[in-house]
Amino acid sequence: MKIDSEHLEILALIVEKGGLTEGAEALGKSQPSVSRSMTLLEKRVGMPLFEPGRRPLRPTELGASLARLGNRIRTANREASLLVRRFRQGLAGRLRVGGSPIFTDGVVAKLIAEFQSRYSDVYIDQSYGYLDTLEAGLRNGGLDIAILPLHPRQVPSDMEFLPLLSGRNVVACRQDHPLTRIKAITSDAIAPYPWIAPPSNSPLYRDLERALKSMGQESFMVNFSGGTLASIQSLLLGSDSLTVLPYSVVFLNRRTIPLVALPLKIDHPNRQLGVMTKTDGKRPPAAEQFITFLQTEAQRLQARMEHDEQVTQRRG
Repeated sequence: MKIDSEHLEILALIVEKGGLTEGAEALGKSQPSVSRSMTLLEKRVGMPLFEPGRRPLRPTELGASLARLGNRIRTANREASLLVRRFRQGLAGRLRVGGSPIFTDGVVAKLIAEFQSRYSDVYIDQSYGYLDTLEAGLRNGGLDIAILPLHPRQVPSDMEFLPLLSGRNVVACRQDHPLTRIKAITSDAIAPYPWIAPPSNSPLYRDLERALKSMGQESFMVNFSGGTLASIQSLLLGSDSLTVLPYSVVFLNRRTIPLVALPLKIDHPNRQLGVMTKTDGKRPPAAEQFITFLQTEAQRLQARMEHDEQVTQRRG
């Protein structure tokens, strides 16, 4: 026996409101239409749903049981409608995000945490990679968005790139490093200190080589290469080593990882941290919500960094 679930919902509302007329009004239907639905339901189950001659209407034992099922169906329908609406608005769903390791751990992870504190029903599946890997992930449907630093000429023709933050690099070290006590740091002052090199296949490694050449350091000593941002930060805190990091990474983690940017002019790559997506790709609504969030938060972060630099320059 198959019972029309809509009839059960109508029955539930009639029982709740105490009559056919009241139930019809709550449903926005005519009384005759609601009465026909109950007649069909009674024929379907082969038993009366209401006790005869009682006002207000009183359901039979079967009618009351079916009304309880109808209430559960109404609740499930409301929950389903809410879920669909939240998915369409980007307030729920699954989002696959790929990103370059240093920026992802140093900047993006904090933004993801803030995003999920506001949109807890969005599940984010985050992975690492550089341009080639992220590009492939977008093309084969394994990623919804990629977050990485890019030069405008590096953006593939079938991709869109939305800049978020400047890609300016700095020479970073621990707060009480001997170089922090020198006002005008020269090439000779830097020469004795070893360097921590990012992974050799990362754009940041090439940035390190470029920065050192711009400071007149054609040859330099590397005491550690590769590793994660966490390992690089730990080595910096426990030694006199130096490294090159994006300023946004140093700035955003300064309260938990006490690193500083040395006042050195170095050659910077013409790159920006941004969001890359496939031009003709259909992104889930949660991706649009996340991208909008990233834009807003990146603008705030950029303003805070610029303000901090202005304050530092005035003090200097």
